[in-house]
Amino acid sequence: MTFRTFVATSAAMLFALLAVSAAEAGGPRQYYGAWQKQPKTDYYYRNLYYKPTANYAGYKHHYVIYHPQRPKHYYFYNPYKKSYWGRCSTSYGDNPTYSMLEDEYRKPSLGDIPESAFPTPSALPDVPGAVGERLDLPPDDLPPEALSAPFAGPASAGPVAP
Repeated sequence: MTFRTFVATSAAMLFALLAVSAAEAGGPRQYYGAWQKQPKTDYYYRNLYYKPTANYAGYKHHYVIYHPQRPKHYYFYNPYKKSYWGRCSTSYGDNPTYSMLEDEYRKPSLGDIPESAFPTPSALPDVPGAVGERLDLPPDDLPPEALSAPFAGPASAGPVAP
């Protein structure tokens, strides 16, 4: 084998290994989109994109909702089941915890969920609908517009599909 053949063969093998690794990786299991303002409402949302399984070809999504009138928490909404499933603090720092609602309290509207239904925050749960994928909390950034938005009344209705 000549040196040129050795280099070409080695490069081809390395390229094949990298291609297989990239295909197996298929992108991150979950990530968050940018904040968006829901038109004609008083809340903001961002998508939580997730792969139900490691080799799933695309992404499914949930919403993370920020209500300026409830400024201490991000609320998680499942559009497939049309209900909120929990919340986390907007300023979790080095202590990421999550408050997962029991099934009986998962409602389409925050107004229908009593404050007492949210248990004491604990360890991060798996993403609902994803096999073996622990929830990564969203970036702890508030929507820029929300910082100057006036109070618009109590949160009542659930999300309107964007």
